[in-house]
Amino acid sequence: MAIVIGDRSERTCQKLWQRIPAAYRALQVYTDFHKAYFAVVPREQHQACRKGSGLTNSVERFNLTLRQRLGRMVRKTLSFSKSWAMHLLCLRLFADAYNRYCRKRFKRDITNPTLLST
Repeated sequence: MAIVIGDRSERTCQKLWQRIPAAYRALQVYTDFHKAYFAVVPREQHQACRKGSGLTNSVERFNLTLRQRLGRMVRKTLSFSKSWAMHLLCLRLFADAYNRYCRKRFKRDITNPTLLST
């Protein structure tokens, strides 16, 4: 998993794309119709899809889990962090724990992108 904290600009999208491991960047990418994705993701790999198509369910599920488990990401909460360093640290710790959980739950090497393309 790659992490970038920022807005939804083309610049932030480019940073995220560069941080994704090369093997994963070679796979098909499903996104919404946000213009930054069209500018960054290669046309032959990019498929924009409408809400409710089911093609982005795994990412949406992860986003929901992230919001539920990291209250500090929501401004109107007592645990909100004002420090970007703390946001990033907590996000990285969560991502590591979530990846470990997925490896144990699915009992396969989810870091091997060839498993994802079949």
